[in-house]
Amino acid sequence: MKFQALLLIFILAIAGGFFGSFLFENLKSGLSGEDMIKEFYEIENAVHVSPHSIRKAIDKGDDSFVLVDLRSPQEYAKEHIKGAVNIPAYKDPDTSAYGDVDRIVNSFKDLQANNPDKDVIVYCYSTPCMTGRKIGLMLAENDIFVKHLGIGWNEWRYSWNQWNHEHEWNSTDVMDYIESTPMSVAETVSGCSADGEFGC
Repeated sequence: MKFQALLLIFILAIAGGFFGSFLFENLKSGLSGEDMIKEFYEIENAVHVSPHSIRKAIDKGDDSFVLVDLRSPQEYAKEHIKGAVNIPAYKDPDTSAYGDVDRIVNSFKDLQANNPDKDVIVYCYSTPCMTGRKIGLMLAENDIFVKHLGIGWNEWRYSWNQWNHEHEWNSTDVMDYIESTPMSVAETVSGCSADGEFGC
């Protein structure tokens, strides 16, 4: 009986601690539930970009944005979203390059300097992939602000009907929105798909 009473007290103490912490944070911020919801949607709209709107912009030849593929040079070379450039956050498909902060930051600085009036929109492997978020934070810490495509490469390439409108399923073809950049043997070995400012 003592054990059960102690266990109940322990559980209630933990629950009370979580509730107290939650209450303290909300009181400290001064935000009501409605304010927090509004703030959430303001952030979502500022950061996330609809893949559907990007597909339609590609159709129109809209050049008010630059898509940046964060995957490895090898994966980018094989296939990528039409018009995207590659600033790799991966050296190869299995090795991240998150530690290569100077190269990544400087590549984005160059990209923005060459495209001052364009939104820069990053995408990585998939919707739950953290690469775009990690690179976005890295860039924000260096006063570079990018948007995030609402899906990743896997959804763009392999789940076309999932995010396009049903009436568009038969009138659009994913292959019209994909291109490749063949790599030479030397590039494959070195792990870089491009020379110049966007190379590794």
